[in-house]
Amino acid sequence: MKRGPRPIVGMTMGDAAGVGPEIIVKALAQNEVWNICRPVVIGDLDVIADANERTHTRLRLHGVSQIEDAKFATGSVEVLDLRNINLKELIMGKPQAMAGKASFEYVRKAVDLALNHTIDAITTAPLSKEALNLAGYHYPGHTEILADLTGTSEYAMMFFAGSLRVILVTIHMSLIKACAAINKHVVFKTIRLGEQTLRRIGFETPRIAVAGLNPHASEGGLFGDEEEKEISPAVADAKRIGLDVSGPYPADTVYYRAGNGEFDLVVAMYHDQGCIPIKLVGFNVGVNVTVGLPIVRTSPDHGTAYRRAGLRLGTANPQSLMEALKLASKLADRR
Repeated sequence: MKRGPRPIVGMTMGDAAGVGPEIIVKALAQNEVWNICRPVVIGDLDVIADANERTHTRLRLHGVSQIEDAKFATGSVEVLDLRNINLKELIMGKPQAMAGKASFEYVRKAVDLALNHTIDAITTAPLSKEALNLAGYHYPGHTEILADLTGTSEYAMMFFAGSLRVILVTIHMSLIKACAAINKHVVFKTIRLGEQTLRRIGFETPRIAVAGLNPHASEGGLFGDEEEKEISPAVADAKRIGLDVSGPYPADTVYYRAGNGEFDLVVAMYHDQGCIPIKLVGFNVGVNVTVGLPIVRTSPDHGTAYRRAGLRLGTANPQSLMEALKLASKLADRR
């Protein structure tokens, strides 16, 4: 297929019973999309058509069986139709094995296309972990699926919300397991992945702050020794290779400092330590990036929002998905 000036971004439809189809058609109804990328939905044409009708977006839909058949005409949504949802059996707002199986197949197809350079990036709509498990796919989430499908061993979740950027050292695990998993190697690896990602989008020398694990970053060992034994040595190693990194800092103040422009990135030790500030300051505009993969992948920072799914006219906000599309296009351009 002849390559064009704008990257091709494959948008996986996510859970058909969630808000994914709705936010996709709403995002693709915005004119700015067509200036930054050539989007193609990887999902089910019937489900996208239903969302198009419910939201009155009145987009033209063009179903294809392969990307090479896509026309990418402005205002016409290309749908790579995998035909794996029976709309008559779909119950909106409920986790179902059918939707879980389909959402996994969308991601697997997108990864194949990205690895083969048929598409330039992936933006994923939300899927349901419960529906995935009902379908027999026992993954904690998108991140682990993508790592498995691409054979990636070193990866991380990184979030963007306005001027605040956060990368996680540990991801989907219990808090007690996350604390046990903090070691010099994973902290150093996460610092490097974050630095490399920011360089790709234009930061010449990213300023990186590392959060502590314990209250007050352990207060000199009063509240734990992970800072002294694992985190500080990782920071020292990163400095030795020329990175502008400092810490560990108390997590209750480092995000305020980053939000005021002192740092370009915060390295958080566990999921909620990083995600709470991101969602507080940027819910509905935040973007999740899986870093370390051989492909570009972004997603909105919210889930399936089952309680909003399927409502007439729709109430789901597509802005986070829009931001994810923009960042995917930018990262693809920089590759």
